[in-house]
Amino acid sequence: MHSLVVCVRALLGAVFLASSIGKLVGRDRLTSFAQSVEGLGLLPAWLVRPVALAVPVVELAAAALLALPVRVLWSAGLSVATGLLLIFAIGIVLALRHGARVPCRCFGRSTAPLGARQLARNLLLSAAALAAAAASRPGASTTGTVGTALAVAAGLLLGVLVVVLDDLIELFRTTRPEEVVDVRPDSAPAPRRGALRPGPAAHSRSDQAAA
Repeated sequence: MHSLVVCVRALLGAVFLASSIGKLVGRDRLTSFAQSVEGLGLLPAWLVRPVALAVPVVELAAAALLALPVRVLWSAGLSVATGLLLIFAIGIVLALRHGARVPCRCFGRSTAPLGARQLARNLLLSAAALAAAAASRPGASTTGTVGTALAVAAGLLLGVLVVVLDDLIELFRTTRPEEVVDVRPDSAPAPRRGALRPGPAAHSRSDQAAA
């Protein structure tokens, strides 16, 4: 089997498995995802909950199909994964056009708002799925056991990176420190640079003049 196909199957399988579990692991996660779907403003209210439940179920099915060794099944998994990724990409584009800035909740917990980063991720993953489908045509070159193991490891590593990328970016994003301004009523303005401070002699002359 072509090493590219194995790597992409492991990559997409890891991504969809993490995405599905992240939404289904608890009622709060699923509710948060449903609120994000509602915030997109693309579905009627009565359809939000069923879609929010169907998405992680289909993601789990795609991950399972990609892991199976039967060619027709993992090929179907590639097709399902490609369709989901393209649907997600279209949904992001429409939401951004409407001005919706809802949390991604792509993996159940991320609070990063949907934007160009998530759109690029879905497009790149769908391109990888299409490339794997093209490479899996009959007569394509195959790889040995060691090559297969390396391809699986590389795909899983890339999948983990995709899953945690939003969290890493939010973690290392630096914010500009705010300037601290003293607003106390008794605070006197600092002297300007180059200004001469009055010495003791000046104070004494002013006291004499006052007398």
